[in-house]
Amino acid sequence: MPRQSAAILAYRLEGDQPAFLLVHPGGPLWRSRDLGAWSLPKGLVQAGEDPQVAARREFREEIGLDLDGPLLALTPRLAYRGKVILPWLVRADLDLSQFKSQTFRLEWPPRSGRLRDVPEVDQAAYFPLPVALRKILPAQAPILQEAADLLAPGATGADPS
Repeated sequence: MPRQSAAILAYRLEGDQPAFLLVHPGGPLWRSRDLGAWSLPKGLVQAGEDPQVAARREFREEIGLDLDGPLLALTPRLAYRGKVILPWLVRADLDLSQFKSQTFRLEWPPRSGRLRDVPEVDQAAYFPLPVALRKILPAQAPILQEAADLLAPGATGADPS
């Protein structure tokens, strides 16, 4: 069975258009990367764990905020190295001034023996679809596009709130 990663794509409306919440990975490897580097808040589903529970846990770990309310399942997507992303959509206009990511221990520089704590993500921001599509990792772009299509005027069943 392929490894599964659970993700939540939060959005808010800016006027009549959705803006999507993406996160930028922390650590020195990603520091100078922007376009094609951002992601949905996500993480591995543990053995026997409900994927929605995992998605909410990972969101809390990466953003530092809890999400309430129902999640709308989006299409699972193959990411990389056989990993499958299980994404959910939720409307959430979050106050990102409260953003705080958990940290992890990293050996940097590689093979130096020096360990340092770095944040899982170092930025979180809402972006309108055209910007979000340029910033997100290419394998996750179809998730954004599916959400945008569901939220388009005239689409049905889009708002999980």
